Amino acid sequence: MSLAADDDLVIVFRGSRAASAEFALVLEAKAIPYQSIVLEADWALAVMPEFAEQARGELERYREERAVRREVAPTLEPFEGAGAGAVGYVIVLLIVAYCAGASLFGDDWFAAGAVDASLTGPHQWWRAFTSLSLHAGPEHLFGNLLFGIIAGGLCSRLLGPGVAWLSILVAGAGANTLELWIAPMGHRAVGASTAVFAALGLLSGYAWRQRLSLRERWLYRWAPLIAGASLLSLLGAGTEHVDVLGHLLGFLMGVLLGWIYAQAHMPRSRSAALQVGAGIVAVLVLAGTWFLALRLGNA
Repeated sequence: MSLAADDDLVIVFRGSRAASAEFALVLEAKAIPYQSIVLEADWALAVMPEFAEQARGELERYREERAVRREVAPTLEPFEGAGAGAVGYVIVLLIVAYCAGASLFGDDWFAAGAVDASLTGPHQWWRAFTSLSLHAGPEHLFGNLLFGIIAGGLCSRLLGPGVAWLSILVAGAGANTLELWIAPMGHRAVGASTAVFAALGLLSGYAWRQRLSLRERWLYRWAPLIAGASLLSLLGAGTEHVDVLGHLLGFLMGVLLGWIYAQAHMPRSRSAALQVGAGIVAVLVLAGTWFLALRLGNA
């Protein structure tokens, strides 16, 4: 909002051309008429006398806000071994895909292990785990392998491969358990995507909780959660065959677990025994639930 050059003006700012353009935006945002003036060595912003006090106040508040330095979240040394965890993830999904496709042991693996809202009850709890390793076809499997390696690898760098994959499995199974309770009758779902979005949520929740304690603008503090939710909306929705509810619940369970880890300042132990042990527990849990599924799921 410019003024005529012959108005009786009061200079409220002097500085470089770039700084003048930046501070002019403040006056424009407050609907304060101003004139940009070129001086010998720098640039200036001038206003009519009746706006001078208001303009100086707005510019001073902007200077104070601008001077506040953003705090930086504590630097976390990344874990090694993310590749080993990713290889384990790929091997598990490929083995289950082969066994299900070949109907190994003469069993219908999908009937035994899929999330099926029509089969409720405590004796069906294993489906929350087994369904995470089943896939409807090669394209479904390949997509979850790709995105799972990326999201799981990042979680492995944050928590260590064993703890990360065990956490992802638990969060994914928790989401499937909720889905079994609230999904409409007849709803069936399979796929590691619920666990993949749990991994995304874990990363978002952990970083979000860390940033909430920093003195910075709300947008910076909430950025991890906003970014995670944006990826969820971009990748987690699709055709009628996409398990949107499972993706959403997986993300929310991951956010909750990541928040708890960050809130509790969970020790990021670099003990190889802990990481290997957690990885073994994850494999045993999945193997054990498949054992129960094949014995009881087709009964």
